[in-house]
Amino acid sequence: MRETADDIERAADILRNGGVVVYPTETLYGLGVDAISERAIKKAYAIKKRALSEPISLAVASYKMMEQVAYIDSWELIRQLLPGPVTVLLRKQENVPDMLTAHSKLVGVRLPAHPVAIQLIESFGSPITSTSANISGSAPPRKADEVQITADLILDGGECKYGMPSTVVDLVNMKVIRKGANYDKVKTLMEQYKLCRSSD
Repeated sequence: MRETADDIERAADILRNGGVVVYPTETLYGLGVDAISERAIKKAYAIKKRALSEPISLAVASYKMMEQVAYIDSWELIRQLLPGPVTVLLRKQENVPDMLTAHSKLVGVRLPAHPVAIQLIESFGSPITSTSANISGSAPPRKADEVQITADLILDGGECKYGMPSTVVDLVNMKVIRKGANYDKVKTLMEQYKLCRSSD
């Protein structure tokens, strides 16, 4: 099913009103709420039955939006990793709620390579949560009809390209936190980046 501009705008309105949207990415279907609203974030944790001690990442639609939520000093590497199936950990800006990061000073940021996800975030105009649309510990959905959680709207973008979680990279401490989609490429890019930095 192809989502129309009307569907995406309806989803953005739901987010503006503190609601919950399930949306497709190239990795898995994500659970989206306003990532800057503690009230909405609390709802995401409750739906997923996720412990508040476990952080949730956020998704942005552009590099400019990324700068609004994180401090960045590794642009060269980020532009090679994103957009794509990678979550980067960066030092968070003050506007990012501590609840989202489980009181960590780092925030996980995704810039998805999926048109529906990007159009949704652009239409909403602010970052949304980027966490798989499932109960914690259960299988994450690769297709819309696999989604089992409660949401105000599910945007159907077909089957996800990778069907597995993103690779998570800590760009502050320069290490891979979780192996996922495109891990080999990420590992190579990070090794090259570290080599260039050490030779400067």
